[in-house]
Amino acid sequence: MSTSFSDSQKNAPAAPHVTIRPEWLALHAEEAIDPARPIIDAHHHLWEFPDKRYRSDDLLADLRSGHDIRATVFIECQTHYSRERPPGFAPLGEVEFVLDEIRAAGEAGARTRVGAAIVANADLLLGDAVEPVLAALIEAGESRVKGIRNIGVWHADPSVKASAATPPPHLLLDPRFRQGLSHLAPLGLSFDAWVVHTQIDELCSLAAAFPDTRIALNHVGGPLAIGPYRGHRDEVFTQWRAAIAQLARHPNVSIKLGGFGMALFGFDFHAMPRPPASSLLAQNIRPYVETCVELFGADRCMFESNFPVDKGNFSYGVLWNAFKRVTSGCTDAEKSRLFHDSAAGFYRIGVVPA
Repeated sequence: MSTSFSDSQKNAPAAPHVTIRPEWLALHAEEAIDPARPIIDAHHHLWEFPDKRYRSDDLLADLRSGHDIRATVFIECQTHYSRERPPGFAPLGEVEFVLDEIRAAGEAGARTRVGAAIVANADLLLGDAVEPVLAALIEAGESRVKGIRNIGVWHADPSVKASAATPPPHLLLDPRFRQGLSHLAPLGLSFDAWVVHTQIDELCSLAAAFPDTRIALNHVGGPLAIGPYRGHRDEVFTQWRAAIAQLARHPNVSIKLGGFGMALFGFDFHAMPRPPASSLLAQNIRPYVETCVELFGADRCMFESNFPVDKGNFSYGVLWNAFKRVTSGCTDAEKSRLFHDSAAGFYRIGVVPA
């Protein structure tokens, strides 16, 4: 059974997420473009905190957008950690919570395989001591735990708050972290990396050191547009493109296309009188999506909603319409990989029937 969130979570700093306003989102709706195209949402959360909730019923409401979402990938967000378990094993509570939500979605008649893959959390700074934690997560996950995420987002400037997480600086370079990460590939687990563009060189180093570990970079590598980077989008884009071009040389790395509703991107759609149409959203995200596809290839790119984090800036259906607009010039085979096949392969989800 799922467990309640821990005292540490109750006291955690508020995430830099835009507030979701359902009445504002309702001001703009669209019919789904290319509604029969199979999709795997490669990155979303489910959570319940004192100040916000996003559970299976909330996700199912968003999935009823007209798009053919065949399956989803749950990504850890430090919800419902267990207070009863020994140190290091607290994330088992989150996996149990997600499994409860998956069952609730099934009982609600969901056509989508919610949580077909789970990316859990395990503190890789435990080094070799993380191995029994990983084994416990795999066992508890009912064959759904396919990877581990440790957020590495860090910046020396305190005004650059891109994540609610507070990891130590240079996490990916820490010998203890790398010792812990060395246990993933032998267990068939991948690693989800979340760093911003000023840290991609550290991820390059990690990818080179662990060529047998499959790595997914979240949110196109976080090109910053907040703090000292605000107003310097073109300069940052040039730096970001050069960094991910280096990263793309490592064949064990894939990249997730999404996260554009996070404050760090500086698009500030939430400040508009009405929510953005998919055409406007596509116009803004096109350079990032097209650059990633050019450098990584469609077989190493996968679309993600990053809901509910991004929901403060646009609705679920509009986001997938924007992705479809951006890829209108791609071949059908490329679209299949971007929207479904790449995620299915990376997270070992398999064929997801209609």
